Amino acid sequence: MTSGQRRLSAVATAALVVSLAAACGGDAKPSSDGSTSSAAPATEASAALSGEIKIDGSSTVAPLTQAASELFGEEQPQVKVPVGTSGTGGGFEKFCAGETDISNASRAIKDEEKAACEAKGITFTELTVATDALTVVVPKENDWVTCLTTDQLKKIWEPAAEGKVKTWKDVDAKFPAEALKLYGPGTDSGTFDYFTDEINGEEGASRKDYSPSENDNDIVTGVAGAKGGLGYFGFTYYEENVDKLKAVEIDSGSGCVAPSVEAAQGGKYTPLSRPLFIYPSTAAVKRPEVAAFLDYYASNIDAIAKDAKFVPLNAEQEAKLKADITSLKSAG
Repeated sequence: MTSGQRRLSAVATAALVVSLAAACGGDAKPSSDGSTSSAAPATEASAALSGEIKIDGSSTVAPLTQAASELFGEEQPQVKVPVGTSGTGGGFEKFCAGETDISNASRAIKDEEKAACEAKGITFTELTVATDALTVVVPKENDWVTCLTTDQLKKIWEPAAEGKVKTWKDVDAKFPAEALKLYGPGTDSGTFDYFTDEINGEEGASRKDYSPSENDNDIVTGVAGAKGGLGYFGFTYYEENVDKLKAVEIDSGSGCVAPSVEAAQGGKYTPLSRPLFIYPSTAAVKRPEVAAFLDYYASNIDAIAKDAKFVPLNAEQEAKLKADITSLKSAG
């Protein structure tokens, strides 16, 4: 992932900085040329902070958290916020071992992961930060498929397909006998868990003869480079690679629907729209740099999500995110 792909536009950045200054108590005062400037006094929120906030987990959520990290770094350059991408499952392993402060997740934490955290005395709060339209993609030059039914996706990806569904013609007699080259998330990925549950009917149930990766950019490269390629990952990775990939519309029984912000927010893109989460530990939030980062994340979540090409929260979800962070800080 390049820093350019993860950085908000200059216009969005300027807007966020102004909004943050306002949130910190600054008053906009007119200058001699009629423009306004912020004259915020030093406050606890705007005071210089330092330290490191360790984050790992979902590669789907990473671009959103990375965008927040970079912008927060412009306000607090002495606070380092590295964002790892070991997958949702791998991220929870580190988080519940006390190795990270915040875990990115593209699915809710599992009972066994909760138990692992509890065994280490780690408490946390689940925060919904965006919505995702999980996207099925093929190469740009694919000219035979525009829409797949959920039954066809199951036919491609279910365990019984292994070694049997080898060409596109095996999926639908109208498709060519082009070899099917499959790419997708590895088993540590929350995207893998969600997709297999919704499409194959059981979490983790999938054919194994595909090319797995916890790095979504590897999936992009694989699908784009294979004429018969097909893969799936979060919406933001498709949006960043529209010159190489084509999104497949999904028909879950009510007609073909393309992944989009509007379809995901409106509940029309089923069953592949889903919430995305971050999990901060209660202990980490007691540190002022972590509390400030979460405040920044929530205060600017709408602009960050839109510019990072995520489906933003609706007004009710955004209000809940801010309220949850306020409660978390109060509890800490």
